[in-house]
Amino acid sequence: MEKIKVGILIYDNVEVLDFAGPYEVFSVTRMLDKPALADPCPFEILVVSEQLRKVKTMGGLRVIPDHNFEDFPGADILIVPGGLGERHEHNNSIIHHFLKVQAKKAKTLASVCTGAFFLAKAGLLNGKSATTHFLSLDRLEEGFPETNVVRDKRWVEYENIITSAGISAGIDMSLYIVAKYLGEDIAKLTAHEMEYPYLGSDNR
Repeated sequence: MEKIKVGILIYDNVEVLDFAGPYEVFSVTRMLDKPALADPCPFEILVVSEQLRKVKTMGGLRVIPDHNFEDFPGADILIVPGGLGERHEHNNSIIHHFLKVQAKKAKTLASVCTGAFFLAKAGLLNGKSATTHFLSLDRLEEGFPETNVVRDKRWVEYENIITSAGISAGIDMSLYIVAKYLGEDIAKLTAHEMEYPYLGSDNR
């Protein structure tokens, strides 16, 4: 079975749960009808950063990416997390270019928390609805008036772009993505394995 490729962007001072939450969701997902497979996980997860070096996250956790921007093979699903480092990298044109290129290849482009600002800065949220961490909603609305900022939602889907609210909302969004690709039963099983409440399509 050909795996669904999931790319997760990381950078210095990325919020740990913003990328680790989705990583956990996709990594523990299992196919109900293929329990005998040596590796029944339907996803292949690729962690990507601008440079192939250790990335120091918020809190000091160090992560080694699988790929840099140059050798990244592309993904069906690309996750863009947020964190304090987003403000430092906000005007990083290399990241913006990477996202523009990948947006043309990925079937689903998703952000967690303030990762939405990377998408907005790259022009990928123009004319679209989106959300972010509740403390950054005004900033998103004021900085990107061409984006329809949605409040009080765990995630917002507009065409092939999904943006989630802050931190733990990325887990809910990722479970929703699992359901979109593999069905509700698989998503429920994944949430049960994580002992995490499954919201389904209810993003309130």
